Amino acid sequence: MEDSKLPLALRNNLLDLFGQIEREFENLYIENIELRREIDSLNERLTGDGQTVEGGDPTKGALKTKASHSTSQLSQKLKTTYKASTSKRLYTFQSKIGGPRNFSVATWELWGGDSWIVSSFKATTGSRALCQLLKEYMGHRDGIWDLSVTRTQPVVLGTASADHSALLWSIETGKCLLRYAGHAGSVNSIKFHPTEQMALTASGDQTAHIWRYMVQLPAPQPPPDVSAPCDDDQDSSDREEGEVDGEGPCEVPTVRVATATLKSHQGVVIAADWLVGGRQVVTASWDRAANLYEVETSELVHTLTGHDQELTHCCTHPTQRLVVTSSRDTTFRLWDFRDPSIHSVNVFQGHTDTVTSAVFTVGDNVVSGSDDRTVKVWDLKNMRSPIATIRTDSAVNRLSVSANQRIIALPHDNRQVRLFDMSGVRLARLPRSNRMGHRRMVCCTAWNEENQSCNLFTCGFDRQAIGWNINIPALLQEK
Repeated sequence: MEDSKLPLALRNNLLDLFGQIEREFENLYIENIELRREIDSLNERLTGDGQTVEGGDPTKGALKTKASHSTSQLSQKLKTTYKASTSKRLYTFQSKIGGPRNFSVATWELWGGDSWIVSSFKATTGSRALCQLLKEYMGHRDGIWDLSVTRTQPVVLGTASADHSALLWSIETGKCLLRYAGHAGSVNSIKFHPTEQMALTASGDQTAHIWRYMVQLPAPQPPPDVSAPCDDDQDSSDREEGEVDGEGPCEVPTVRVATATLKSHQGVVIAADWLVGGRQVVTASWDRAANLYEVETSELVHTLTGHDQELTHCCTHPTQRLVVTSSRDTTFRLWDFRDPSIHSVNVFQGHTDTVTSAVFTVGDNVVSGSDDRTVKVWDLKNMRSPIATIRTDSAVNRLSVSANQRIIALPHDNRQVRLFDMSGVRLARLPRSNRMGHRRMVCCTAWNEENQSCNLFTCGFDRQAIGWNINIPALLQEK
């Protein structure tokens, strides 16, 4: 290998990790060959009876379970490495070991793992809706962890990336308008102030930043005519030829200094959000605590402790002083600050693996997603057990729920994005082929119902965000 600028200890650690991944890959490859042989053999035996296994679900077999469990663990290791990144060189190590094509072994699960083998055997539900890909937002040099839409005019899209930057985009044109470069580590989340032009970002450098922005929207352009049905039979092949080149955005205004720096955590700050009114913010960290700060003074008001492992996400209620935190300890906690003299907390144990996110809906519900491949809908008035459970075939990342129609958008490790209603009924899957959709793990979704055309955004480890138009009336009509 050519001379590397990485520290020797880090380089040896990476090489050891890649060696483990390669061995796991070989095992998975052998197991998948056996799985395909079993399916072919079963098809041959059933063909004589006029049957086929195309309506079956091979994911329930012991072989698939074992393989998927292994790839899920590898995926978690890779996510951890990136989100903890504080080295300015670490995010470029892909190119130092031969570029994205040679990195495919390490990103086996991020690219969809072994799902390509069984994709043609998935059952279809018959539901259809028009899902139109309107715009691709490309410019980040590494995976995008989070995205959000401003709540004030002008309405823009914000993205947070492992390349240590946050970018603001014109929704209509896809043009990058501003870059925030104040963090020294991976930017893990981004949220906008409810009434002012301020952004809140959380980072692997153990801080959260509040920063102001000013942008001017360019003239809008007509959207491309690219549409496809939301179909569970859509081609799921990779598109390496269309790889984002990773050269970064064109010259845009850059903000390098934060208005306020929140730095009371002793670990990676994985997420942050504004409390209702925008006068306080909450941060979630790998130091197992969440912190509540005053925005005006940057003063630490409360430290919320109780989780047994690292936090993965935090979310605030849109109209009440409520906070929900998620953790790798398989729980999420509801913190109540409505009474200034009493700060109550409730612990909810509905998952068997890391809770990757839990979000409030408009109303009295919480929706939680997990690496255990389930999503659960909870009633705030009675949260002893979920009112609905959604079972999927891949780990669920940072989900979102539309405010008006209450549709849940699930981003998956296996590159898919699926839509469900609050009762757990699957409505659609966004089209994914060699021409459109994400080509790596999908990290986050965000609704934007105020925009009649581009009303759903997704982002992923393929370094791009995508704006979609979901025909919600048609979706609900075919429910």
